[in-house]
Amino acid sequence: MPVKAVLFDLDDTLLWDDRSVSEAFQATCRYASEATGVDEKELEAAVRREARALYETYETYGFTQMIGINPFEALWGKFERGEHSMFRKLQELAPGYRQSAWTKGLAALGVDSPGLGVQLAEMFPAQRRKLKYVYDETFAVLDELKQSYKLLLLTNGSPDLQQEKLDGMPELIPYFDAIVISGSFGEGKPSSKLFAHALEQVGVTAEEGVMIGDKLTTDILGANRIGMTSVWINRHGAIRNDEIVPSYEIESLTELPALIRAIEKA
Repeated sequence: MPVKAVLFDLDDTLLWDDRSVSEAFQATCRYASEATGVDEKELEAAVRREARALYETYETYGFTQMIGINPFEALWGKFERGEHSMFRKLQELAPGYRQSAWTKGLAALGVDSPGLGVQLAEMFPAQRRKLKYVYDETFAVLDELKQSYKLLLLTNGSPDLQQEKLDGMPELIPYFDAIVISGSFGEGKPSSKLFAHALEQVGVTAEEGVMIGDKLTTDILGANRIGMTSVWINRHGAIRNDEIVPSYEIESLTELPALIRAIEKA
């Protein structure tokens, strides 16, 4: 089967977003620990819990689920771009959301300090913006694939936040023949409409594309729905059920070039 295009997810496929978020939490919680004596890990767990619970109460929640914006992205995103009215609501809600999440997290550990909550709410975004990581193999694999295939980046999220992540790693951008962000399109993965739109940008059919991503419920399900070969990158040995079955599974991007060559010969 001829492969003409390779589609990549961004977060935790090419960019190591989980590491950036974890280290931002660690730095912020360490500061809080030094100020109050709370346990760093307990505070992180409490803030994550409070942030998620609060996030789900907002009228924007259904939209963020559909576009693919998680509670921890809202702890540092600005949401200044995007045509949908829900982006304006997110922009309005975000400062108070951040402050409440950190203040409630502290309160859960017995620390009543709204002032510190405000301080931590400002510190976390600053820390996150300093932390920019790609996986060790990302550029070498893109270098190899770029020689033979069109490359397309298909990422869920808000337009400004995903663009900010790319701008923080500008070496990534030139590899791609097209970049599609769900928040700009109006629907998120696994939307078949979004996948069809992405394929149109590089002029290939679903049968001529291969989708690589770390999330079964978005990357793999979306590719499967339109009949595209799907490759699940499972770096952490996660155990899946049989509800969503990828065409192939790999542990590292380094396996991808040889796998695509094998797919073409099949």
